[in-house]
This record gives sequence, structure tokens and C-alpha cells, in this order.
Amino acid sequence: MKTNAARILDSLGVKYELRDYEVDPDDLSAESVAAKVGMPAEQVFKTLVARGDRTGVLMAVVPGNAELDLKALARLTGDRKVDTVPLKELQPLTGYVRGGCTAIGGKKDYPVFVDETLELFDVVAVSAGVRGTQLVLSPADYLRVTKAKVGPISRDKV
Repeated sequence: MKTNAARILDSLGVKYELRDYEVDPDDLSAESVAAKVGMPAEQVFKTLVARGDRTGVLMAVVPGNAELDLKALARLTGDRKVDTVPLKELQPLTGYVRGGCTAIGGKKDYPVFVDETLELFDVVAVSAGVRGTQLVLSPADYLRVTKAKVGPISRDKV
């Protein structure tokens, strides 16, 4: 299925692949999605929405096998404090539901901050903007399209 994010990539001439998978509403974890699309969890990136005390709403993109390091994100953004937004704010802010959030083609172009490990791979997967579909594309194209700033913003899951 062509999503808004896929149409944007098409309009920019960006090469990508869509990988569909069966959605389990009880398990929307990136690890589960990675297994379903046949990629290692560290190569499947999840998009989280946060709010900084100076930056305001922003998107943080981290590997599926890691968690967001809020202190590291605050250092990268120049905020004193950053917190993830409550789930009930996700759709009104982005137009996306949990498990389908992407930094490409949302309601508004929020600043995007991506974990530096993204650049270690030839291709990465990110949500295509709906549950059940991932975009597989080069990290360079993803960074160019999202205008993301790269830094160390993830840590191993505890």
C-alpha cells in the first residue's frame, strides 16, 4: 500500500522498498516488526515523539533494540529537559497512530533527531506511516528527506 510517506519519497526520486507485515495489536514492538520484515532489530528504527523545554515537539528515531536516552537527546537538542509525549497526544500532533509514526509526511515538520547508529547500515527500515508497512531505504536518503540531526541518543534496553 502506498502511504503518504511513500508518495513523498516517490516525488523526491528516492529509492525504497515497502515491506508489509501482519500487525499484532498486542505486540507493536520494534523487535516484533523487525522479525516480521526479516531484518535485525538494530536495523529497524522506531520514531518516538518528545517535547523539549526549549525545542518544543520533536521526533527521535532510535534502533528497535534500544531505548531513547532522554538526557542524551536533551544535550543534542539544546534542551534542559525532554520527555516523550503522552500517547493520547501522538495522533493529534503527528497524524499517526502508535506503531505507525514516521518522520516523513506528518501533519507538521517537527525537528528530527536520529541515533548515530543509523549510519552503520546500507539500508534501514522505518515506519511507512501506517501499522503493517515498513519503508526500507538508505540512511543517507532518510537523513536528507527528514533533515535530521544525528547524535548518540539511544541506550541499551534495561
